[in-house]
Amino acid sequence: MTAPVFVVDRLDAVGPEFVLDGPEGRHAVSVKRLRPGEDVVLADGHGRWAEGVVKAAEGKDRLVLDLGSVRDEPEASPRITVVQALPKGDRGEVAVETMTEVGVDAIVPWQASRCITQWRGERGLKALGKWRATAREAGKQSRRVRFPEVAEAASTKQVAALLAGADFAAVLHESGADRLATAALPARGEIVLVVGPEGGVSPEELAAFAEAGARPYVLGPTVLRTSTAGTAAAALLLGRTGRWS
Repeated sequence: MTAPVFVVDRLDAVGPEFVLDGPEGRHAVSVKRLRPGEDVVLADGHGRWAEGVVKAAEGKDRLVLDLGSVRDEPEASPRITVVQALPKGDRGEVAVETMTEVGVDAIVPWQASRCITQWRGERGLKALGKWRATAREAGKQSRRVRFPEVAEAASTKQVAALLAGADFAAVLHESGADRLATAALPARGEIVLVVGPEGGVSPEELAAFAEAGARPYVLGPTVLRTSTAGTAAAALLLGRTGRWS
């Protein structure tokens, strides 16, 4: 899929002619400068999408399309969820952006005990909104039609419960005796990876996750930053599970 993706709220019983307006229409007309005859893709971000051809660009924010049939992209399997400890500054958005680009299916912000960043009150809501907006924009940029779900911030107890229900669960940690590159992976179901904060995963958190069935694994001989480890691990798993084949 090479045509630019634009997000719409609904793609249900649409007719052959569709008008893309509002912020997405403005972006298509005034930024992308699309012209008649060019291809586009409309998507709702939840797997429903349709191809279209530009008929006309009107004003600064209206794109008239000839729209094809609406399709549904099934959820990928195995599904990959990354539990991402809250990094400092804007490194969280960097992590969300790159994980979205490689194909992660869900991202769970984790308030680990050693996180410097704290999501509380209005600040937490604003930060979560930034993560979700980043996933949306990165999903469009990478031509995805099913964007990753970004959950609300989870506690260690909530993360442990998520790990307990996974078909494969791993904590990326330098104490691991095994490499993620050689771990036995399920052909379907749910894979959950935990990425710790700059200060590392505490012994108490490692113990709680081990009780939930998540062992520590290493990626390689180097230690990656919290904002890049999830992307590197997800890319490895996408190749090993055949999703990139």
